[in-house]
Amino acid sequence: MTIDLAIVPVAGHGTRLLPATKTQPKEMLPVGKKPVVQYVVEELAQSGVRRVLFVTGRGKASIENHFDVDAELTSYLRETGREEQLAELSFERLDVSFGYTRQRRQLGLGHAVLCAQTLARHEPFVVALGDSIIGLNAKSQIVRRMIETFEKQRADAVICFEEVAQSDVVHYGIAQPKSSSRGAPKEADVFELAGIVEKPRPDESPSNLAVAARYVFQPSIFDHLRAVGPGKGGEIQLTDAVARLIEQGGKVLGLRLAPDEKRYDIGNFESYFRAFVEFTLADGDFGPALRAHLQKLLAEAP
Repeated sequence: MTIDLAIVPVAGHGTRLLPATKTQPKEMLPVGKKPVVQYVVEELAQSGVRRVLFVTGRGKASIENHFDVDAELTSYLRETGREEQLAELSFERLDVSFGYTRQRRQLGLGHAVLCAQTLARHEPFVVALGDSIIGLNAKSQIVRRMIETFEKQRADAVICFEEVAQSDVVHYGIAQPKSSSRGAPKEADVFELAGIVEKPRPDESPSNLAVAARYVFQPSIFDHLRAVGPGKGGEIQLTDAVARLIEQGGKVLGLRLAPDEKRYDIGNFESYFRAFVEFTLADGDFGPALRAHLQKLLAEAP
């Protein structure tokens, strides 16, 4: 596997999660026992990524601090007889190096990716959104499969997609597969894109396959990001750059999430609360007690 670099945009304000995100990055909110962004990094690491470049912004220093080695904390735990808790810091020993650059103005996801160009240089890379976990406890090989597909098919881009309800397509970038006017065949895990439609009406949507927070790109995507310029809301949209890439003859493939690779989008309180409960219920230490407590609460509810 030759691609070992991932760009992780984490500069957003997280306004849909206020007041929890007033001083705390949404990517650092806990889901079960870990912050969201730790799951993302662990997912990338188990898929072969060895370099993670965070695109940060104002108020995101806690993300940088979280991935530093904290020798003082390690010494404290040892000196106070709490060595069993050192296992909770095992992520500090991941075989991953970290870099950081800033998105100085909030000009969209495409702009955030463009901010990484100087450091990414001229090599293909993964983009993984820092507020989305793929798979329960990030036990997913989706990025590895995307990289393998990217290299085997000599693609210009590979984009991850998940099936959503037809009524929900208005919230996502939606795949327009080449193979069918109404969507890729159910058995086609990999399919070529004829385009991406941003937030279509349900009766006009070319499929129900929504972009699912993971991408692999050739560095040529930077040229397309600069060319599209600001779009809706004055932001540079990554989907606009992908659409331009396809229009100019680029080979862009879609890859479906497997049934057991659910996407957890920590973008609003409803999805955050559901993810927290689901991850905690799956915890071997705390899940059984929480399940019993929830059953008791539900039984007593009027």
